[in-house]
Amino acid sequence: MKLKHFLYFLLPLISVFYGCDMDKDIEIELPAHNPQLVVEGYLEPGKPFRVAVQESASYFDAPTPPLVPDAEVVITHNGRRIDLTYKPKLDNVTGFLYTHSSPEIMEGKPGDVYGIEVTDGKGRKVTGFTTIMPVVPIDTVEWRFNDEELALVLTSFEDNGNTSNYYRYMTHRDSLNQDSDREFFASDEFNNGKRVTYGSNYRYEQGETLIVTLFNIEKQYFDFLSSTDNAKDANGNPFAQPSRIRSSVQGGLGIFTNLAYDRKVVVIK
Repeated sequence: MKLKHFLYFLLPLISVFYGCDMDKDIEIELPAHNPQLVVEGYLEPGKPFRVAVQESASYFDAPTPPLVPDAEVVITHNGRRIDLTYKPKLDNVTGFLYTHSSPEIMEGKPGDVYGIEVTDGKGRKVTGFTTIMPVVPIDTVEWRFNDEELALVLTSFEDNGNTSNYYRYMTHRDSLNQDSDREFFASDEFNNGKRVTYGSNYRYEQGETLIVTLFNIEKQYFDFLSSTDNAKDANGNPFAQPSRIRSSVQGGLGIFTNLAYDRKVVVIK
C-alpha cells in the first residue's frame, strides 16, 4: 500500500479516536482498613527504655497515626519485666517521639536478648525480640580535596569475617537535630572479613563540621530499613511495584531492635 493511500485509511480512525469522550469517573470500593498496633523501639545501652506505640491509619487518613493511651508496654530481660509508663515526649536530639518510657537505664551487653510485649484495651498484642549487637569501631575518617576545594570523606572500618554483618552509615552536618546529609545501609556480602570504606562525592567545604556514625545492626533491622526505603520509592509512582513493610514484631507492625554504633566528629580542614 502506498503511503498516500495508507494516510487516507488512517485519518478516519484518528478522527474517531479523538472524537470519543475519554473522561469517565470510576468508583473503586476499597476494603475497610483494619487498624493495627504500630510499635517502634530502639534500645541503647546507657539510655532509658523508650518505645513509641501508635495505631496504623488508612492511606487517606491524616498523616499522623493516632496514639494509643491505653497501651501497656513491658520490656523483658532475663526473667525480669520492666513496665513502661505512658508519657509522650519528643527527643529534641533525635526527633524521636516516644509514648512510653522508664527511668531505668538499659545496660545490656552484646549477646543479651530483650523482649517486648505491647497490649491494649482492644485485646491486641504485639511481641518482639532483639539481641544486643557489639559496636564496630570506626578506624579512620579522612578527606581529600579536589581542584575546586571541595572535599570527599572516606570512613573505614574492619569487618568481622566470622559473622554476617549489616551496617547503617550516616553523616550529619553540624548537628544531629537536622536530617542526615548522607545515609545508606549495606551488608558485608561482598566484603566479609575485609577492610571496608564508605565514601561520599566532593561536597564538603573547608571548615565544615561533620558527624559520622556507623551502626552495626541486626538483619531484622536491615530488612525493615530496606522495605521502608522501597515503600517510600514506590509511593506515588504508578510504575513501581508496591512494597510491603517487613516488620520485626509479631501481631502488629513496626520494629524492635537495638542501637550499637561508633560516632566521630570531624572538622574538614
